[in-house]
Amino acid sequence: MKKLKAICFGEVLFDNFPTHSKIGGAPLNVSLRLQSYGVDVSMISSVGNDKEGKRIIKYLRSSGINTDGIQISSSNGTGQVNVVLNDKGVASYDIAYPVAWDKILTKNRYESQLRETDIFIYGSLACRDNTSRTTLKGLVEIAQYKVFDVNLRAPHYSKELLLELMQHANFVKFNDDELYEVAECLGSKYNSMEQTIVFVAKETQTDTICVTKGAYGAVLYHRNIFYYNSGYRIKVLDTVGSGDSFLASVIYKLFSGEDPQAAINFGCAVGAMVAKSEGANPIFTKQRINKFMNP
Repeated sequence: MKKLKAICFGEVLFDNFPTHSKIGGAPLNVSLRLQSYGVDVSMISSVGNDKEGKRIIKYLRSSGINTDGIQISSSNGTGQVNVVLNDKGVASYDIAYPVAWDKILTKNRYESQLRETDIFIYGSLACRDNTSRTTLKGLVEIAQYKVFDVNLRAPHYSKELLLELMQHANFVKFNDDELYEVAECLGSKYNSMEQTIVFVAKETQTDTICVTKGAYGAVLYHRNIFYYNSGYRIKVLDTVGSGDSFLASVIYKLFSGEDPQAAINFGCAVGAMVAKSEGANPIFTKQRINKFMNP
């Protein structure tokens, strides 16, 4: 079987917690989890010409991620986010603007890279600035299989932008709040999650929609069939990055030809394991994941 190739586009940054800082950003978290499964992963982003930017590039390279697509900006610093965790470990974010990843420029080499890539993964946050948005719009026209990770961080999105990004996508991932918010924007009158998912899939002509439900697992709607996982019981330490690992895990399994039910079970397990660990990118062996799923 040939090695899967993926490109992740968007924010790379430092998550600053009250006591420490960690390298993060949804596309970066997705790329690390995919790489851990043996996928050939490249990142398209931008960092500042500063010590934080050098640290991110060094970290990604040491993790086996191709960083040739990461630009170094002389005019903007590396991304910074202040993370506040509530008493349940759920995070809220204060995201500095403008930073280097807001200004990802179009490069010819990205287009040739994309033509040879199986999966292109992007989110909505990287589109808050016109520069990165324009670059992304050009890339989604070329990419073969497009995965849109909806990351609604107020006030950094608009209805028009979300609709455009969804209409390009083959696979869209929401959390439950995001699903209802976007469906309402599209004029949905439905209250049930299943009806809402089918409505969004039709409105945006999307083949696969995945919705995470926090502690209650997730729903996968794939080629007109629903698949469910009701979650794994854990003690949450922090939820940062759990949705990103979930997404990477589901995509990896689907692209490896596994049954959609096995894909969502695996994704929910890995997402839960991340939520009960510290930080967005804990390392798990396949044996450890299997033991968690089948103790």
